[in-house]
Amino acid sequence: MAKCAPMKSATATALLQLTACLAACETTHPAMKTDTAKAAARDDSARADSARPGAPATRREEVKDVIHGVAVEDPYRWLEDAKSLEVQAWMKAQAAFTRSRLDALPERPALVARLKELLYLDQLGAPLHLGGRYFFSRLHADQEKAIVYWKEGRDAEPRPLLDPNGWTKDGSAALGDWSVSWDGKTVAYQVRANNSDEATLYVMDVATGKRSEIDVIAGAKYATASWTPSGDGFYYTWLPVDPQIGVAERPGFAEVRFHKLGTDPKTDPTIHQRTGDAKSFINADLSRDGHWLVLSVSHGWNATDVYFRDTREKKSDWKPLAVGRDATFSVQAWRDRFYLRTNDGAPLGKILSIDPRQPEPAHWKELIPERAGANLQGFSIVGNRLALVYLQDVTSRLRIHELDGRFVRELALPGLGSASGLIGNEDEDEAYYVYESFTYPREIFETSVASGESKRFFQLKAPIDPAPYQVEQIFFTSKDGTRVPMFVVHRKDYVKDGSAPAILYGYGGFTVSETPTFSASYYAWLERGGVYAVVNLRGGEEYGEAWHRAGMLLKKQNVFDDAIAAGEALVREGFTRPERLAIRGASNGGLLVGAALTQRPDLFRVALCGVPLLDMIRYHLFGSGKTWVEEYGSAENAEQFKAILAYSPYQNVKAGTRYPATLFLSADADDRVDPMHARKMAAALQAASTGGPVLLRIEAHAGHGGADLVKSRVEQLADEYAFALANMELPKAAATTAK
Repeated sequence: MAKCAPMKSATATALLQLTACLAACETTHPAMKTDTAKAAARDDSARADSARPGAPATRREEVKDVIHGVAVEDPYRWLEDAKSLEVQAWMKAQAAFTRSRLDALPERPALVARLKELLYLDQLGAPLHLGGRYFFSRLHADQEKAIVYWKEGRDAEPRPLLDPNGWTKDGSAALGDWSVSWDGKTVAYQVRANNSDEATLYVMDVATGKRSEIDVIAGAKYATASWTPSGDGFYYTWLPVDPQIGVAERPGFAEVRFHKLGTDPKTDPTIHQRTGDAKSFINADLSRDGHWLVLSVSHGWNATDVYFRDTREKKSDWKPLAVGRDATFSVQAWRDRFYLRTNDGAPLGKILSIDPRQPEPAHWKELIPERAGANLQGFSIVGNRLALVYLQDVTSRLRIHELDGRFVRELALPGLGSASGLIGNEDEDEAYYVYESFTYPREIFETSVASGESKRFFQLKAPIDPAPYQVEQIFFTSKDGTRVPMFVVHRKDYVKDGSAPAILYGYGGFTVSETPTFSASYYAWLERGGVYAVVNLRGGEEYGEAWHRAGMLLKKQNVFDDAIAAGEALVREGFTRPERLAIRGASNGGLLVGAALTQRPDLFRVALCGVPLLDMIRYHLFGSGKTWVEEYGSAENAEQFKAILAYSPYQNVKAGTRYPATLFLSADADDRVDPMHARKMAAALQAASTGGPVLLRIEAHAGHGGADLVKSRVEQLADEYAFALANMELPKAAATTAK
């Protein structure tokens, strides 16, 4: 699944699940001055070249903003208003035209058939042991959505608990986060309409499968239940469902509440008031013994304030633990100690131990110092030991330490790939971890924390033969001299003569690390002689917080420079040529694609741009945009505006340019990244480009992550791959489907 512009969850999801961004704001902002005299003027005579031949025409308006003294044109602002009948008619026409073009692509039928074989697979999630019961998710090869199961003991027959396949006839209702109480008796779970971010939280009795009619919580967009030890209630983050509050402002109204089972959620007491800052996230997590309630206030993705409260004291105030420090902190409380992963003074991460009776920094104890060349991704407490996950040159290492910091062992992994952390309970020896790589299908291993012995628990069976393929990790130099890594997957016998079609995938933001992961869908591309490359751009956290900060705010252009240098490296090393190179990304990665195609249209023949941010001058006015200001900056700040304007794809489209053939992938219910970005950019490119076709694909009943149906994924990937192949200049041998 493509990475998304991240939405902070109320807590880190307690249970692993199978994979698994308004109408136009008319308010004048302090730094913006709209030329209202021209805004109303319309150019009703749509130009003949306003779309590629046969595409629906799009009219332009003379709209101009003066921002910090700079005139910024916005001819397609009218496309921001999705409620407008004219915009709805325009979307319908664009979608119909796109569908007719995609359905006619010669490779598409064969791709659909192969992708069905590759994606309808039996898959399993790592089990969780709670109250003597086991809980896990499973996707059956004949189902569209994963089902959550439970069983009374390890060897008992599993029973379905949450099966979203039958919730609606059209499959539009999706299961979000789910969290089981420590006693294993109750589950709290989110239901998301059209797989959007907005959610309602429900509560179900595990044994009977009966859903409570009382415990129904609206405004659960950020809510994951943090249960009490007795299972009589939980803490959660609540967001008001109030049409009077602008969508972009709503995160600032989030507050922490406590819900006691069997009571009206409208009476839930507020545990911590809203921050009033839409750029921050708030959540609370209760320790397993119920003693400590830890509150985290995240300011973007690079700073966290942490407070705590002793729940055994009747009048306990919030006490600061780590406040006002330009660093991130993640906390787990166990046996009256706080264990923290932080990059405070350690960009690659370290582990601290804190006694809540002496929480001042002077008393902090460093258990595990920063390791040179290894980024500490995360940690957990399992089997009364610390389980740490490191990235070393973008491949995983699992290390076990005692609670006092002493090193115990490193777990042997099957190869250089990606591993999850240990999944298990603080006081139980039984644990699980997941391992995968590009040519190594996903496996779950069961391990003993005490002995280190591991055995295979589950192995994904996919109808592929990875033997003919290999993964190369290459390093190249970006524009400013930075050494950047990239994984390249291709046939072992491929002669690097530039003949292969290639896809370059990237993300580059929000601390997301692009590690080697398995997707059977890659093989539909590889089997056609294709090359698939994943680049580790700055903005992620492959090399710690310094790598992240080198690709955010005023340094965001570094991300695009890295991607362009990656494309040049693929050409230079003989993997492909510009006429056979596609760039692919979604969400923040869609911004990457937009910047790459406008800055280097000569380097890429195809652009696959999913649920993207593209109008960076106005992004913060829509969807969850304000929550990303700490990452991107805002046009309301003069210095940041200058940097944003220089790369914002929509504002940098130039008429008469041969842009790549571009497929925009949008979702009609995306409430995270507003689909207005894709609409405006599609119109702008259709009017300006002298290159390949520009198509706007609109997925129905789908949120930012698409529709959570296997068949929808099949259709989308078939469209992307077929569109890419049809618009590349390929040798005859490379253009034929491999048998």
